[in-house]
Order: sequence, then C-alpha cells, then structure tokens
Amino acid sequence: MTDTITIHPTGPVHASIRPPGSKSITNRALVCAALAEGQSTLTGALDSEDTRVMIEALRRLGLAVEHDRPAARIRVDGCAGRPPAPGAKLFAANSGTTMRFLTAMVTLGHGTFRLDGSSRMRQRPIGDLLAALKQLGADAVDELQSGCPPVVVKAAGLPGGRATVAGNISSQFLSGLLMAAPCAAKSVLLRVEGELVSRPYVEMTITVMRAFAVAAETPTPASFAIAAGQAYRARTYDIEPDASAASYFAAAAAITGGRVTIEGLSRESLQGDVAFCDCLERMGCRVQYDPHSITVVGRPLHGIVADMNAISDTAQTLAAVALFADGPTTITGVANIRHKETDRIRALATELRKFGADVDEHDDGLRIVPAKPRGAEIDTYDDHRMAMSMALVGLATPGVVIRDPGCTAKTYPGFFDDLARL
Repeated sequence: MTDTITIHPTGPVHASIRPPGSKSITNRALVCAALAEGQSTLTGALDSEDTRVMIEALRRLGLAVEHDRPAARIRVDGCAGRPPAPGAKLFAANSGTTMRFLTAMVTLGHGTFRLDGSSRMRQRPIGDLLAALKQLGADAVDELQSGCPPVVVKAAGLPGGRATVAGNISSQFLSGLLMAAPCAAKSVLLRVEGELVSRPYVEMTITVMRAFAVAAETPTPASFAIAAGQAYRARTYDIEPDASAASYFAAAAAITGGRVTIEGLSRESLQGDVAFCDCLERMGCRVQYDPHSITVVGRPLHGIVADMNAISDTAQTLAAVALFADGPTTITGVANIRHKETDRIRALATELRKFGADVDEHDDGLRIVPAKPRGAEIDTYDDHRMAMSMALVGLATPGVVIRDPGCTAKTYPGFFDDLARL
C-alpha cells in the first residue's frame, strides 16, 4: 500500500457489509483452544497482524496451529493446559492481547520464556499483570525494570491462590489471568483494585472460556473465582464479526446521511462495542436491531456527552462523527486509551484540530467543538484506529489524506478496500 491514501467524498452511503472476524474473540479463542485437550477448529477467524503474531507465538510454544486464511479457519492442537516447549522467545509486535495473554499463559509451562515486542510495545504497561502473577506464585519480571516489556518468565507451573490486579489501565491483564487460572495447581481468586476499564471485554473472556467448558464465577462485581481441576475442552467455535470494525461503517452512515446494514452482529453480541450504535442513536441516527444484523440510518446530528469507558476502542470513531454534529461532543472515561498503540487522546486532539475543530484535551477524554471540516493530511501514529476513524471524515470532506494507511493491517488489512466498496 502507498504511503498515503486520499479519501473521496461519496454522498450518502447505502450498503450492507459483514466485517471480518473479531480480533478480540479470535485471540481469546486461540488461547482457550491452545490450552484445551484435543483439536479445536475456529471458523470466521480474523487474519491480521495481531492474530498472526499470536499464532506464531503459539507455534513457538510447541503447538500445532494450521491457519487456512482464505477459509478464515484455524485448527489448533491443544496442549491440555501445559505449553510443551521447554522455553521460547516470543515476539508480540504491537499486539496487546498477545503480550498480556501469553505472559500469563506461559507461567503454566516449564522453562524460561522471553516476550518482547515493537518499540511502542516496550512503552505499554505490564507491571500490574506481573505483580498479580507473582502473587499467584509465578516468577515473571520486566527485564528492563521499566514496568513494560520485555518480560522474562521462569515457569514451573502456576501455583494459584489469591491475587489483586489493577483495573484502571487495561482489562487485558485480568483477561490473561482468567484464561490461565483454570490450569493452575490451586483455585484462583482475583480481586480487581479500582475501576475496571472496558468491562465488556472481561465478560467476553468469561463467555469464550465457558464455550471451551471452563467456568469463572463472580462472587462480587470486583472479584472472580476460578475453581481448580477444570479442563478446557476442544470444540468447533464460530467467531462473530468485529464490532469495533463495524463502528466505522455505522459511523459512515451517520456522517454521510446514508443507510448501512452490518451483517452478523446483533444487540446480543459478545462484544460490548455494539453499544457504539447507542451513541449514534443519541446523536440523532435511527438504529434498527435485528436478530442477525444492525442497521444505522443517518439523520441530522447533535453533540452529546458520552462516557465511553466500556467501549473505549470506539472513542476515535465517535470523535470523527462529532465533527459533523450541531454542537459540542464530550467524550469521557477513556484515560486508558493513552496507553494504547499511541496516546489516543493527544493524537485525536492534534488531528481533529487539523480539520478545524476546537478541541479541549482532558485527562480522561476530550471536548470537541465542531466547525465545517476542511481537508487535511492526517498522521496516524502507527495506530490502526487513528487511520480508520479519521478516514471517515473524508467521506463528506474533500481533501482528506491519510498517511501510512498500511497500519490498518494490525486488525483490518482490507479496511480501505471495504471502505471503497461502500
């Protein structure tokens, strides 16, 4: 792909689309299948940089993984709760799920495991996860004593017990612990300290675990209990389309005054990000939920105040829509997105101002006062969600150029092709 791509205004978009499989579900299902006994088949699986680095890491851990990309199918021969490799060097690129989930998973093995990633991954926090693993009896350290990767785990099985994990930075810490916990020697009780960000992702983790025959109980909203003696069971598992990716097409309907149907998702989706459509409805759109699809119809937009803590991966999408609203939009509750692929709050404020908006940056969000958007060259900060969300502005604004569009390969390699097909 070229270094830049120009987005051309379309007029009202009228389309149906089925986004590729959910990255979040694919990588959770890969871990559960890897820990199961027997062969699992994942259908509808996403093929992206994040899933490829997870698959390669599982292979380095000694598992047989067959990825049929054209068929969106992955077969995994599980290890029955114990990674077979006697040590490995794993590379997570900039995949937070791969880094956090596998840091917990390799404690179940026997040997020395080193996990590293891109330069940005070396800036992304992992200290709270390591602290929780140490409470459960694991030997896991940040090699550079920076609170970030690289991580070195000297594994001899995970003893288990009780641990407290911080909830305010990333729900991936808790999800990684939950998926490893059933394979620990003793029962595990996890207590969340502080507010748990992106809680729907933890609920997704528990649901995927349950599909592979393992239960995590919630004695209180801030605690999770996983009984010892459980075993993941291999199965065939179908992965639904990615709701975070779907937000871009729902937003396209809102921005252009069009009508877009997103196939394969419903209000009952495993993914909390379907609630993004509720934000669009509050802004004036009409949203229709059917058993196997969601349809968004664009109408005149007005600004809202939105606490997006539970759906923070769609904050950038809402920011793009806010440029076309009558009145300001305030996004709150997303302090954690400063620790993602880039500081997303700061990056959003910088790029939205290029479009002519007046933006106030806050610790946990931002306030956007729109003006008629003007064309601009947009920096993407090696962040797939910056590229995809800011591209939407070009559907109704001439002269929008996206730099480094190839960064969307992280979760959605075909995004710009699908956007063009709209």
